[in-house]
Amino acid sequence: MSFGRKKGNNEGIKLTKDSYAKAKNFLSFVKPYAFVYIVGFVFLLLSSGVSASLPIFLGQILGAESSEFSADWNFASTENIYGVLSILAVLLPLQAIFSFIRIITFHHVTHNSIRDIRKKAFEVLIKSPMAYFDASKTGETISRISNDTEQIQETLTTTVAEFLRQVIIVVFGLIFIFVISPKLVLIMLAVIPLAAITAMLFGKFIKKLSRSAQDETAKSNNIIEEALVGIKSLKAYANEFLELKKYSSAVTNIKSLNMKVALWRGIFVAFIVTILIGAIIFIIWQGIEMVHMGGSGGIEKKEFFQFILFTVMLGTSIGSIPDLFAKIQKSIGATESLINIIQQETEKIDATKPVSNSKFLTGRIELKNLNFSYPSRKETQILNGLNLNIKSGEQIALVGSSGSGKSTIASLLLQFYKLDGGEIHFDGKNATEYPVNELRSQMAFVPQEVILLGGTIEENIRYGKPEASHEEVISAAEKANATEFINGFPDKFDTIVGDRGIQLSGGQRQRIAIARAILRDPAILILDEATSALDSESEVAVQDALNKLMQGRTSVVIAHRLSTIKNANSIVVMNKGKIAEQGTHEELVSIENGVYKRLSQLQFS
Repeated sequence: MSFGRKKGNNEGIKLTKDSYAKAKNFLSFVKPYAFVYIVGFVFLLLSSGVSASLPIFLGQILGAESSEFSADWNFASTENIYGVLSILAVLLPLQAIFSFIRIITFHHVTHNSIRDIRKKAFEVLIKSPMAYFDASKTGETISRISNDTEQIQETLTTTVAEFLRQVIIVVFGLIFIFVISPKLVLIMLAVIPLAAITAMLFGKFIKKLSRSAQDETAKSNNIIEEALVGIKSLKAYANEFLELKKYSSAVTNIKSLNMKVALWRGIFVAFIVTILIGAIIFIIWQGIEMVHMGGSGGIEKKEFFQFILFTVMLGTSIGSIPDLFAKIQKSIGATESLINIIQQETEKIDATKPVSNSKFLTGRIELKNLNFSYPSRKETQILNGLNLNIKSGEQIALVGSSGSGKSTIASLLLQFYKLDGGEIHFDGKNATEYPVNELRSQMAFVPQEVILLGGTIEENIRYGKPEASHEEVISAAEKANATEFINGFPDKFDTIVGDRGIQLSGGQRQRIAIARAILRDPAILILDEATSALDSESEVAVQDALNKLMQGRTSVVIAHRLSTIKNANSIVVMNKGKIAEQGTHEELVSIENGVYKRLSQLQFS
């Protein structure tokens, strides 16, 4: 469910030189399989050569004189019809073998290349900074990786090979018929410039329409994704009609664009076919005249049939080339979208190996003159010259009104965003000097809204430490006060939690997240309003688990309910990106007209 969505337009869909440059970058994924591709190309040449030679032999048969049907024939001799038939008997099985090898090799290259680009795209996505996800829509991103790669796959496996095959047939055919009759070739060639210019103009137009259809498809996927993620709100507000209306509008736009593509393709094909058929009829008429001439300036009957067969083959090939070319052009847009994802800036993370389990932080944190605004909202200053020191093992609570910068501090500690100014130090060392994934391995984060993986309870707990044993998982669950409800399920730790953990209650999901953090055994714990959305009974169980989790480690607690942080070593009151007050609960409530005192009076009165 989206708000303030801009209506789709054709802006940003125009392909430029940069589009083709990015398409060339895609070839780097094909390069590792270059040898196999070359083998496939060789068999493509052989297959195309056989196809192009068939009119020669068929023309000989159709235009054969009675003397050429003699019983005295030599195998594979072109002077005898039976010899020609023996050649065809050999060529046809060879054609089948050549085509089989061509298809297998091209598919091998394509499927390996697509696998590599999907892996690379996903790797880049999970290594992308949070700023990317703030600015992009999940549904559209998924569409790029799934739909666009499928389109490229079809192009590489079928379209490119067929395009090259038709080009080879056209070149070979033109050379052969030019030898037969330059006059007839010139008549036929008069049609080609018209077809070529039309194909070029059509190709540019169809690229634009196809890219528009791709963008609309991505938008429709985003509508589905948002509706399903927010399905509870959708149903609670009875907005099924609204969402269906939005999706119906999106898919109707897709249909309209695709029908527009089909219409123009149909017009183009009809135009090309009319020209080609007209040219073929005219050539046949001229050819018959030349057969009747005989001798000087004329042609033999079998040459006439060869010419006609080649002309029909060339007409078919030339007619199919624009459509194949349009499909290739269409895939360039898809390639550009994928390359845009792959070439974007990422965090410096080595995702090819797991992070080490060694504990190298004691948990001392220093925030020095922090200035920050979100990349998508640069005009709004969130933190303004903020300074804060947190001792190792200390429990610090952050409180304040919405938008004061509490959750932003949590995001910056986790290195989700780059600072506009200032520094964050861990154990006296600038955060930028640590490998970002190794630094994050020293922390655990428990958010307000826990989203679990779709697997089992044990898999979700083990997410905090993938190599943990079953006994370690059970121990973490016990410390998180989660074993009672887990053992209440028939499958216990093997219980499937459902998509995003929908089979569990909010309190149960929260305790799974706490168990995950306990298993991680971090030096620094970050809690972002971890109990604010729970009922009183669940809050008691979760808060008890959190108290166990916070023992002996640096804890940064973002709290809405002040009752949960009364015992914190220090409470930091945020206001407009700065620290307004800091102290213990007792110290802060004693400040006359203080922000914290006013908040506590509102909550405890």
